Amino acid sequence: MFKKTKEGKAIEARRRTRRLTIRGVLSFFIILTLIRSLFMQRYENVFVCVLSLVLFCLPMLLERSLAIDIPPVMEGIIYCFIFAAEILGEINSFYTIIPGWDTMLHTINGFLVAAVGFCLVDLFDRSERFSFKLSPLFLAIVAFCFSMTVGVLWEFFEFGADQFLGTDMQKDFIVQQVNSVSLNPSGLNTVVHVPIESLVVNGEDWMEFPGGYLDVGLIDTMKDLQVNFVGAVAFSVIGYFYVKNRGKGKIAASLIPIVLDPEEAEEMRGDEQKNAPDREPEDG
Repeated sequence: MFKKTKEGKAIEARRRTRRLTIRGVLSFFIILTLIRSLFMQRYENVFVCVLSLVLFCLPMLLERSLAIDIPPVMEGIIYCFIFAAEILGEINSFYTIIPGWDTMLHTINGFLVAAVGFCLVDLFDRSERFSFKLSPLFLAIVAFCFSMTVGVLWEFFEFGADQFLGTDMQKDFIVQQVNSVSLNPSGLNTVVHVPIESLVVNGEDWMEFPGGYLDVGLIDTMKDLQVNFVGAVAFSVIGYFYVKNRGKGKIAASLIPIVLDPEEAEEMRGDEQKNAPDREPEDG
């Protein structure tokens, strides 16, 4: 019992330390961005800042509700991902300024969502209420499928926003050649490759700018799903060997949430309640 209490306090101390560093520093920059946006009357950016601060609370809420402990490396990746996507990507236009920024984030997203799916299934697998145990391969497959499903749903959201709200979440790509069987005059199912050499839209020569025909989101969607696939596969492989060796390996241990025993989870909640009054100033 003493060992579990000691481990619970160590975990709690570690959680507080890392939240006062990475999350604290990034939250400080978000608040500065929020204040700047208020002065500039960019209220959509204010909303993004508030949303980012709310998302920063998700790891803590997940730990409490699911009785897990997110490793410091994984939690740091989550905070940096939120900051890179919302503050740097949306507000500071990194999506358009820096090539590959969106691709990098979608790859990380596939990795992170696979971790969430893996942890959720592992919770059921290790629960005493279920008599069956899942194989490491099945856990890896479920994590992969969960990540890809979330990735597809996100692309549905982007498409819906572009169609009904007039946004451009599905970024356009420049197409300089058309490959299609529809352009075959013989009507045969043979691809015809037609380079785009001239293109005039509303009296403007699009070959000068932007440099070709604008694909309306298809290439971006498929690219996002492909890199999501890469991230999902990467974590699924890590998760497979983690379960197969049950906790061995420093890399896997730094990325996969730890499922706490009920006694450890209860002790952590008790420590939080005991320490809550300590934050208030003492009388006298």
